[in-house]
Amino acid sequence: MCGLRSQDGQASVELVALLPLAGALVALLWQALLAGEALWLSGTAARAAARAAALDGDPARAARAVLPDRLERGLRVRVGSDGAVAVAVRIPSVLGGGSLASVTTGARFEAQR
Repeated sequence: MCGLRSQDGQASVELVALLPLAGALVALLWQALLAGEALWLSGTAARAAARAAALDGDPARAARAVLPDRLERGLRVRVGSDGAVAVAVRIPSVLGGGSLASVTTGARFEAQR
């Protein structure tokens, strides 16, 4: 049947039409995974920095030690007068190589004497 209403190849056309949507969905899920990783690791870095501050160490060095290289760029560590530490980590972008936003996490340990 070779008429004008033939459905030969219809599935291929539909698959090709859905490929950009599938690619966008994969990119969106990967971006959510990177944001979750940045949030999780910023908490780990904040606890390490607070521990270092409580022991009169270098909080920024301690925070960098627990972060992978891709999250160290743009790292900001603030130590408050009460020993609280805030660590800000950039969320890397899946597309473009920049960053979308940053996430800030805090932690506090009592000073060890």
